[in-house]
Amino acid sequence: MAARIERLVTSGQFSLDGGTWDVDNNVWIIGDDHEAIVIDAAHDADAIAAAVGDRRLTAIVCTHAHNDHIDAAPALAERTGATIWLHRDDLPLWKQTHPDREPDAWLADGQVIEAAGAELTVLHTPGHAPGAVCLYAPGLGTVFTGDTLFNGGPGATGRSYSHFPTIIDSIRDRLLALPPETEALTGHGDPTTIGAESPHLQEWIARGH
Repeated sequence: MAARIERLVTSGQFSLDGGTWDVDNNVWIIGDDHEAIVIDAAHDADAIAAAVGDRRLTAIVCTHAHNDHIDAAPALAERTGATIWLHRDDLPLWKQTHPDREPDAWLADGQVIEAAGAELTVLHTPGHAPGAVCLYAPGLGTVFTGDTLFNGGPGATGRSYSHFPTIIDSIRDRLLALPPETEALTGHGDPTTIGAESPHLQEWIARGH
């Protein structure tokens, strides 16, 4: 059975630099009837576990370590035995939320994660966070962009550990190089495609944020 993609929206709060905001997060589940992986265990381990159901959860992949993307990861891992993966450059952010629990394994650029026969290639795309990654699944015609690229432009770079020129480089060099029909499944909000976003690169640069 071919892998399929499921979307779960969970709600909670994002906190950084002394501010807190209410947010809705996309949790992506990739798998078949038997096994799955989760991208970004946000807010509600119970809801994510219910969506996974009786499938074997093999991995919890973190696109970056802002608290709203990782707050439910340890509880979900404890419940399921899944491995938590994070890029090492985001460990300082991770420790703000989980000071006593490190990730289980480190993501590396070019690494391939397998989910029910689908292969997801890790693309290191710093800018929104130092260890931000996107996950490209060519067999599914999809890239999971986390908070690096949204429907309408780059992720935010106004807070600690973020850098606008870096996110622009990441988007231009790593994401806009993908086939234009590739669907971009984002960390928040509605999906888009690479082809829909690529004509706007110069506008984003001109805006400067």
